[in-house]
Amino acid sequence: MERYYSLNAYLRETFGEKLYKIALDGGFSCPNRDGSVGSGGCIFCSGAGSGDFAQRAEEDISSAIEAGKQRVAAKNPGGRYIAYFQSFTNTYGPIEKMRRLFYQAISHPDVAVLSIATRPDCLGDEVMALLRELRQIKPVWVELGLQTIHEVSARYIRRGYELPVYDEAVRKLKEAGIYVITHMIIGLPGETPEMIYDTARYIGASGSDGIKLQLLHVLENTDLAKDYRAGKFQALSLEEYLRLLSGCIERLPENICIHRLTGDGAKRELIAPLWSGDKKRVLNSMKKYFDENDVIQGKACR
Repeated sequence: MERYYSLNAYLRETFGEKLYKIALDGGFSCPNRDGSVGSGGCIFCSGAGSGDFAQRAEEDISSAIEAGKQRVAAKNPGGRYIAYFQSFTNTYGPIEKMRRLFYQAISHPDVAVLSIATRPDCLGDEVMALLRELRQIKPVWVELGLQTIHEVSARYIRRGYELPVYDEAVRKLKEAGIYVITHMIIGLPGETPEMIYDTARYIGASGSDGIKLQLLHVLENTDLAKDYRAGKFQALSLEEYLRLLSGCIERLPENICIHRLTGDGAKRELIAPLWSGDKKRVLNSMKKYFDENDVIQGKACR
C-alpha cells in the first residue's frame, strides 16, 4: 500500500511518467550572503548554496542540461526532465539574467517542468511577472526555504525573514498558478517533537502543494559545524529521525505531495549524522519503520 503521496505518484498522475531532475547552478547569489539581509548565509548552508550536485549552467544552459541527462541516461532513456535551478537564491539578481536562463531551460524540448529554488522574500513584482510568463509555456515550480515556523529557530539559523513573508509568498505564487514546494528541516537545535510537528501542520495548511522533509546535516565549513563541534547540540540518530519523520507524515494532509523524505549531503563534507551517508540503509529502514508502525499520511488529521 502507498503510505504517503510521493513525488513519483504525483508525476505519473500529472505527466504520465517519471521525470528526473537535472540540478542546475545558474550563478546566482543570496541576500543572506551579500549583505542585503546577512553576510554569513544560513547557518547550515554549504559553500555551494545547497547545490552540491548541480551542473554549472550560467553560460550554457543546453550543455548543462545535456550533461545532466548523461548522468541519468541509463535510468531515463528517452524520458523527460525537470530543470531544477537549485544553488543559492534563483530569483535574486538581475531580472534580465533570470529571463535568459529560465527561458532557455523551459524551452529545451526534453524539459517538462521548470523548478526554481528561492527565498520567500525574493519574489518582487518583476519576478512574479516573469514567473507568470513562464507558466504559460510549461509548468513552473517554486521551492521556498521555510525550514521552521518558530522564530527562535529562524533567528538561530539566520533565515532572515519572518513567517508572514512566507505566507504572502505562497499566496502570490498560488494566485499566479505556480506550484509551490516548501522545505522543512527536522532536527534543528532546540526544537522539541511538538515544535517540529507544528511546522509540518503549518505547511500542510499553508496552501503549499508539496513539501521537502530534510534531515539536518552538519557539513564542513559551516557555522553549524562550529556549534556541533563545540557540543552545543547533538545530531539525530536514525531511530530518532524515523520517529520524527513519521510524526510529520501523519500530520500532513493527504493531498500534499511529499517530494523528499531526507535529502543527501555531500559525503566529502558530511560531519554528522554519518548514518545519513548510507542511502540504501536509510531507505530500507524507512520502509521497515513505516510498515511496522502503520505510518500513513494524514493519519493524525482524521
